[in-house]
Amino acid sequence: MKRWYLITVPLGLVILIYLVGLNFSIHFTDIWSRDNQAKNRQRDVGTMPDVTAVPKDVLALRREHQLRPLTEREEGTKLQDLPNGIYGFSMCNVVALSAKRGNAFSLEIQKHDGIVYYVGYASDEHIGKYLTRQKNFHILTSPYSWEGASSLFEIPVEFVSKCEERPIRDGYLFDLFVTTIPELQS
Repeated sequence: MKRWYLITVPLGLVILIYLVGLNFSIHFTDIWSRDNQAKNRQRDVGTMPDVTAVPKDVLALRREHQLRPLTEREEGTKLQDLPNGIYGFSMCNVVALSAKRGNAFSLEIQKHDGIVYYVGYASDEHIGKYLTRQKNFHILTSPYSWEGASSLFEIPVEFVSKCEERPIRDGYLFDLFVTTIPELQS
């Protein structure tokens, strides 16, 4: 009788751990794989990374433009009333900025040289459409790098005719639609 107890309890625990793992989307193959490094995979799109960790390329862009963070005192101030040389966070509406990204999956917004920019990650293909000044195209962007969208870019908010927030898993992707770029207008 004691032998059955010694076999069924550990077996029951293994089954319970497996079932709990399925409910919390634990990928056991990732746990046991040899190359389980901090890679972004397609299934990771939209999952909330550590919001306190700022990618090195974003830090470099902030330094390049000599930006300072929006202060809590400035939070909620209309964007046109904010000084140049700041960055904050917002969803598509970009009326006012938040000083902290917090738990929201929002884009970084930078204001420098009198221009307000969306800053995010997109695919090289989408960025290429912007750099070649095409008309009527979408840039699917994310606040964080992921497979298929690993290049950081900035685009003036005024170039974006429509911004849509697309929920994905526990965050958002942003679909920026550009109809024309002002320099192309005659």
